[in-house]
Amino acid sequence: MTGGIIRVIQRWRDLTISLVATLILVSTSGGKANAQAENINAYPSRPIHIVAAAAPGGTMDVVSRLIGQKLTESLGQPIIIDNKPGAATIIGTEFVARAPADGYTLLMAPLSSISVNPAVYPKLSYGASDFAPISMVGSYPFILAVTNSAPVKDVRELIAYTKAHPEKANAGGATVAFQLMTELFKQRTGAPIQYIPYKGMSELAVGLLSGELLTSFVTATTASLISSGKIRALAVASPSRIASFPDLPTLTEAGVPGMDGVSWVGLVAPARTPAPIIKKLEGEVVRIVKMPDIQTKLRLEELDPIGDTAAEFARAIAEDTVTWAAVAKAAHISLDP
Repeated sequence: MTGGIIRVIQRWRDLTISLVATLILVSTSGGKANAQAENINAYPSRPIHIVAAAAPGGTMDVVSRLIGQKLTESLGQPIIIDNKPGAATIIGTEFVARAPADGYTLLMAPLSSISVNPAVYPKLSYGASDFAPISMVGSYPFILAVTNSAPVKDVRELIAYTKAHPEKANAGGATVAFQLMTELFKQRTGAPIQYIPYKGMSELAVGLLSGELLTSFVTATTASLISSGKIRALAVASPSRIASFPDLPTLTEAGVPGMDGVSWVGLVAPARTPAPIIKKLEGEVVRIVKMPDIQTKLRLEELDPIGDTAAEFARAIAEDTVTWAAVAKAAHISLDP
């Protein structure tokens, strides 16, 4: 009976993901009027703006400029990077959602912009279907780490320790995505962990280094702290082990299945952008991400180069949208922008 229920739930989830992916892909088919106004063969005929919903110098900004420079060379028009940080990427993301669907305003979107924020901000003015996917540029997994003073050496011991010492069981995070990863871990394991929000990754790192935090999911930006032994990594939240830490088990291998938490950065356009424009940009981004120099630079940002198709990217967005909406609902997480 239990197995049958699980299969029904999984089937429902698969159907939901397929429906969301279809709705996202349909967002590229409504731009007939714009397509008539713009000769597709002549596109682009003026500068293209890529919005990075983050401050200069961060991963989003660096990736935007890497892709933008190559697009300038191949398309023959300037690619202008517009940094619009603030409100957990909502400001920049909302700007692009409201922009004309003509291919001249794009968004270098993180996972949080498209799939996480709509799950936790019920008053948000946009959702995943307000964007037309172009291509995922790169991805990186969340890593479960603990402070060095924690008396645990693996995930099972961490879970047991939190249940034996709930007063010491806390975890931090720099964005809502970290909170959802923590909530998913709690839902999968029953660990009574209190979540503490931090302003950024630097503050989160200090919390782990000082022992203020017992544990936290971290991103590849803290790889140097793991490599130097300043914090201890227990497992990676990805389907398979990662090249940068080949000895680090996945959470599934560590006994916690269903904990794949891979974040990403990808290029999207406003919904109803003409399909031929999306197709042209998709081809360019896929080609650019395959370039050896771009792959090297993406890996320097601790990103795994992807360069997938618009359809594949839509499927990934749909999976994340369904997953994080369910986690947020179960955890009763509802925030105001």
